[in-house]
Amino acid sequence: MSHDNEAPKPAVNPHTGQAMPPEPLPPAAAAPATPATPAAEATSAAPTQQELAVRSALETVMDPELGLSIIDLGLVREIHIQPGKTLVRMMLTTPFCPYAPQIVAETKQATMSVVPQECEVEIMPDAWSPDLMPDPGLLGFSY
Repeated sequence: MSHDNEAPKPAVNPHTGQAMPPEPLPPAAAAPATPATPAAEATSAAPTQQELAVRSALETVMDPELGLSIIDLGLVREIHIQPGKTLVRMMLTTPFCPYAPQIVAETKQATMSVVPQECEVEIMPDAWSPDLMPDPGLLGFSY
């Protein structure tokens, strides 16, 4: 026998058995439209042509121990091209990498070859792992 006045039961995830969250509102209904601002454009997912060119140049910067580029290793996390300065935020494969000064110098040189202005390289404290690589198979083993 069914009761019409019972609240509907939440949907259950068939894999976990847990209740699924309610459906989110569509993007148009969730937030009112706002005009594009420079700050909004800076956070867009699509890289600019200059950022792509910098990434391409950074493929020439090699990790001397692993023999792979800092791009292939996924070490370069962000590139910000601003008027007067380019910022490259990256990490190292190990916290006290003995090649850090060499890699930073080569990163600056490669970046300035594409965008002829001051370049700052910020080393992020995050731990590197092969999961950050676009193709972890380049290391030659499975982990």
